[in-house]
Amino acid sequence: MTQFSRRRFILTAGAATATSLLAHGCVFYTGPVDTIKRASVAKAANAPQVETTSAKLGFIALTDSAPLIVAKELGYFEKYGMKDVEVVKQASWPVTRDNLELGSAAGGIDGAHILTPMPYLMTMGKITKQPVPMYILARLNTNGQAISVANFYKDFKVGLDSKPIVSAIAKAKSNGKTEPKFAITFPGGNHDLWMRYWLAAGGVDPTQDVSVVPVPPPQMVANMKTGNMEAFCVGEPWNAQLVNQGQGYTALVTGELWKDHPEKAFSMRADWVDKNPNAAKAILMAVQEAQQWCEKLENKEEMCKIVSQSKWFKVPAKDIIERSKGNIDYGDGRAPVKNSPLMMKFWADYASYPFKSHDLWFLTENIRWGNIPENTNTKELVDKVNREDLWKEAAKAIGVPDSEIPKSSSRGVETFFDGIKFDPEKPEEYLNSLTIKKI
Repeated sequence: MTQFSRRRFILTAGAATATSLLAHGCVFYTGPVDTIKRASVAKAANAPQVETTSAKLGFIALTDSAPLIVAKELGYFEKYGMKDVEVVKQASWPVTRDNLELGSAAGGIDGAHILTPMPYLMTMGKITKQPVPMYILARLNTNGQAISVANFYKDFKVGLDSKPIVSAIAKAKSNGKTEPKFAITFPGGNHDLWMRYWLAAGGVDPTQDVSVVPVPPPQMVANMKTGNMEAFCVGEPWNAQLVNQGQGYTALVTGELWKDHPEKAFSMRADWVDKNPNAAKAILMAVQEAQQWCEKLENKEEMCKIVSQSKWFKVPAKDIIERSKGNIDYGDGRAPVKNSPLMMKFWADYASYPFKSHDLWFLTENIRWGNIPENTNTKELVDKVNREDLWKEAAKAIGVPDSEIPKSSSRGVETFFDGIKFDPEKPEEYLNSLTIKKI
């Protein structure tokens, strides 16, 4: 099995993407951080005796990175003895990967808000110069992504059902247009797998019928504006911003594909965690407490004001808040949805818990699309990378009740919107049931 070509992960942005992604006249939250903090950052009595007080953590400007930002802004890292944690913006997932490969000692980072498959691909050495062992310490969220398409697709009523894309492609080609580009954020990552699953479920082969290309999340809207691509799958706030600017519409939110599906992970280099186990636990405690804070409806507006700041997202809070509350304007004439149960979750319904069964699905899909070998020992790999044991230790340390700590590594059989089921005890049966695949 050959490694991914590193060139696949590099997007050469056109002049249009060098311009501002935001509409003129947007007002950002610029209030002083001191007025945001909830309480003293005095060290908690239950804080571990840490080996180091510093760590560098990366994030991409996506709403699901909020727990890391909130943990920094509200003083949770300091509360648990990690007073020198830096939370550093990354330009793209390839940059996140490269900085994790470097590690902070070489000018990179120690951990990150990350696409769940990436720590596995890094551990295997599939997307790095050499294997970089990683640990997944928590899931940062469930739900909260979307697939958005150009306004051209409104006439074909492209939505949860992707079948109409076949007719749309035929019409576009008859008018002399080249193969349509459907953007994702990183090959083999969450958005790549959501996009491919959706297309394949409607009979569209993502390896032949369209071109699936990687684009950094903050460049999605600008590329759609200039016609460089016709669809994208990404997290918020970029789908909402596309609708707010009238440049396209949301075909579906990914929770419609798979209710309460796993999304981003919090991952750290294995060598850093092994060297600093108490510091890793302290960071995880802070992240879990931040996730609990972000989950509360009464904190949503403040969360969005915090992350909208120029130093974090540099995006108007209005592009973040509504979908964070579960209010979805699809932008194609459908009645807006209020209080959707498919809203992004940070803590509710075990959203933070890194179920091994979910990691197994991501690996199985990567086998489906030829990104990792069919003979990969996926169970062994999951047991190596997924540190649900550390999640439990941290959760108990901050007083999470037993009722909020899963008893099993598996969430059980999962059912997708097209009726396909994934039984983590029988991943081969799932793989064999799929008609469109690369293997």
